[in-house]
Formats: sequence, C-alpha cells, structure tokens
Amino acid sequence: MRAYVFPGQGSQTIGMGRALAEAYPAARAVFDEVDAALGEKLSTLIFEGEIETLTLTRNAQPALMATSIAAMAALKSEGIGVTDAAYVAGHSLGEYSALCAAGALRLDDTARLLRLRGEAMQDAVPVGEGAMAALLGLDLAAAREVAAAAAQGETCQAANDNDPSQVVISGSRAAVERALDIAKEKGAKRAILLPVSAPFHCALMAPAARAMAEALEGVDIREPAVPLVANVRADAVSDPALIRTLLVEQVTGAVRWRESVEFMAAQGVTAFWEVGAGKALSGMIRRIAKGAETRAIGTPEDVAAAKG
Repeated sequence: MRAYVFPGQGSQTIGMGRALAEAYPAARAVFDEVDAALGEKLSTLIFEGEIETLTLTRNAQPALMATSIAAMAALKSEGIGVTDAAYVAGHSLGEYSALCAAGALRLDDTARLLRLRGEAMQDAVPVGEGAMAALLGLDLAAAREVAAAAAQGETCQAANDNDPSQVVISGSRAAVERALDIAKEKGAKRAILLPVSAPFHCALMAPAARAMAEALEGVDIREPAVPLVANVRADAVSDPALIRTLLVEQVTGAVRWRESVEFMAAQGVTAFWEVGAGKALSGMIRRIAKGAETRAIGTPEDVAAAKG
C-alpha cells in the first residue's frame, strides 16, 4: 500500500521542477497556471532566481506546492495517479499540496491560498520577535517539558513532531533561546535555532489563522479522491467542512508528522512517495516506520523509475 507525501518549507532550491517542466507538458502547464493565478512569473524565480527571494515565505509556499503538483502531473502522464495511493499527507504547507493533488482544492485556489498564508504568517509576528529551534535527540514529551520550562510567561511550544528524535519548538525569541540551554541539560544531542522568518505553528500565529479562516470561507473544497492524513489530527479525513476547519487549526497547531506516518503504517502503508522538492520527509519516515520503502519523485528520472 502506498501513500503520497508532500514536503514543506525548507525543501526549496533554485531549479526545482525545471527538468519536469521541460520533459512533461503537463508539468509545464502546472507552473503556467500558478503564474496566472498569482499574476506573476513565479516559475522564473523558481527556475533561475535568487534563493534568498525564493526562500521568502510568500514565495516558498506556492513554489513548493507548484513543484509538487508538477511532479504529480508528470506521474499522471505516465499512468500513475493519486488513486494509486491509499492516503495523501503533507508537512505544514505540504498539506495544501496534498489536497490539491487529491482534487479537493483547485490549483489556482491553492496557489492564491498559499501566497496569502505565507504573507499572513510572515506578518503575524514582527521580524526578530519570534524564533524556532530544532531539538535533536529528544522525544515529544521531553521537548514539551523543555518548552514549558523555557516559556516563563512567554510563548514556547512544540511545533513539529518530526520523528522520534527530532522535535521543533516555536515561540517568542527569548523563550526559544532559553530552551536551547534547557534542552542540552535534558540530554539533547543538539539544540539549534532555525533560519526561519517567523515562529510557525504556535499561538503567536493566531492573526494568520484568522486570515486563513476568512480566505478559506470563499474557497470551494471538495472531498479528496483519497483521504488526507491531517497534520493536527494524525488520522484520515475526507469531509470538506472538517478539512476547512483543520486547515485553520493547522496555522497555530503542531504538525504531528511522526504520528501521521505511524497512522499510515498501522493501516498497512509500506511505501511512501515524497512528491516534489527534496528528500527531507523520506529521512524522517525511515526513522519512524522501520523498513518502509521511500521514494523521492522530483525529476524526470524519478518519474521513469517510478513507472518501473
């Protein structure tokens, strides 16, 4: 049994998806539609721009989605469809890619939602006032203890439960910086600040959640062709109204990636195909679901190998 998984922010690279667009007209059409939806040549930035500009949250989010959907279009051109999988799931913004791939969201709506989401998340907290840090070698329970001890009246929360030994915390910069020393005292192998522009997936993102609630009210969400394993629930959902609610909750809620992979594995998923840029999720999955097959689908060669 297979699942398609879709990467989140941090996987972006200049040139991602370009070879797919050159090899597959259907993949090129995805980038063209995203450009049209945003009223700008995002594809030019993706293929040949500056990484600093691509990494801006407002650009990275729709760009990573476009690359993932282009890869899905390439697979479809070779006769491999979304219904060949039992589930779709995505890490943070990747949840939008998953929903688009499964037909729950239109591509143009997804591009506009992610542009707005990126801007709203960036604007929710003044630059420099928030931070995120990766705690390596601690599990979720230990990371939560670290965050609680570091908060001291400020916001500090477990934001991404990525795998059994990697949890990302998020919140006020001073609190997150306090957490670095506390984590090391609790036995973390490493505790490092992440180069991000805002403290994602914590209570400080409440203004962005309100903006997304308003934006999502005007967007048609259909039942996905295969169930979505949702970030904030770590189980399968298909009801459009529930999906709309969870997309809002996701902005301030934790990404329960470890539990999401565990859920899919428990349902019989043995193969996870990471569709889009990079291989970050594949590494996490191998640490969560021992023995699972992982496959990255980001180039024409990857698509050919998948076709088998």
